Amino acid sequence: MTTEQKQQYKAGTVLLIGRPNAGKSTLLNNLLKTKVSITSPKPQTTRFPIEAVYEDERGQIIFTDTPGVFGKARDQLARKINQNAHDAYESPCDVVLYVIDKTRSRDYEENKTLGHVRSIKAPKIVVFNKIDVRRPDYTIQYLFLKDEVEEVIEISALRHDNLNLLLDAIFKYLPEREAIVDTTNQAFAAINMTSNQFIAEIIREKVFLFTRKEVPYSITTTVDEVTERANGNLYIKGNILTDSERYKAMLIGDSGKRIKEMGTAVRKELEAATGKKVFVDLNVAVDVHWHERF
Repeated sequence: MTTEQKQQYKAGTVLLIGRPNAGKSTLLNNLLKTKVSITSPKPQTTRFPIEAVYEDERGQIIFTDTPGVFGKARDQLARKINQNAHDAYESPCDVVLYVIDKTRSRDYEENKTLGHVRSIKAPKIVVFNKIDVRRPDYTIQYLFLKDEVEEVIEISALRHDNLNLLLDAIFKYLPEREAIVDTTNQAFAAINMTSNQFIAEIIREKVFLFTRKEVPYSITTTVDEVTERANGNLYIKGNILTDSERYKAMLIGDSGKRIKEMGTAVRKELEAATGKKVFVDLNVAVDVHWHERF
C-alpha cells in the first residue's frame, strides 16, 4: 500500500436505526454479502445490537444493526429490547443510517424513532427502503427530512438496488484512520457474537418462520453444544425455550413433525455455510423465567 493510499484509507462506525421491520437486518446482510443478522416478518426478530465488519480497498466500516424501537413496550421482553436499542444509540458513531420503509405510513412509532435519530450527533443518511414495491408509497410524508440530513438514498435492500451508492455515501463521511478491527484471522463478519450465539439465532429465525402467528414472540433459543466429530461432521445440540406447555406442544407438532422441519431447515443452512455435514438435535423446554435472564 502506497503512502497516498494509506492517507485515503477510512474507517468508522455506522449505526443502523429504524422502526421494527424497516429492513435493517436485510440491508446489513446484503451489504456484507453474508448473513449476520436473522430476518423474519415478526417485529421482535432483532433483540440486541449486532456489530459486523465491512471492508474493501476504501477502508473499513463497523456496522451496528439495532433493534427497532416499539412505540409501546407492553411486556418485559419489549422493554428489554427497547433498552438494548437505547444503549446502542448512546454509543459514539461516525454515521447514522436512518432506514425508512416507504410502504408504511408515518406514525407514533416512526416519530419516536425519528426522535432518537435527531438526538445523535453524527452525519445522517436517510435510506428509503423497498423501492421495488410501487404501492403503497408514503415517501411524501418524510420529504421534510431532506432539510435535516446529509444524504437521502433510495434502495431495495432485498434486491440489492443502489447498495453501491449507499456505501459510497457512507465512506464520504467516515474519517481517515487505520482499520478499527484486525480481520486477518476473522472468518465471520459479526464481531460481537460467538458461533454458538449465531447458531442460536439461526434456530430462533426458523422457529419464527415455521410457527408464524401460532406461537408468540416470547420464545428464545440457546445452544448447549457444537462439536466436530472425528469424521468431520458437526453435532449441534440446541434448545427452544417457551413459557407455556401449550406452546411447547405447538413447537413440537404432531408426532414431532414441526420440530423436525425446523431442525432440517437449520441443518441445511448451516451445511451450506460451513460446507460440512451437520446433525442438529433440537429440544423444546418450558422455562417461565427465561425473560428474566435475557
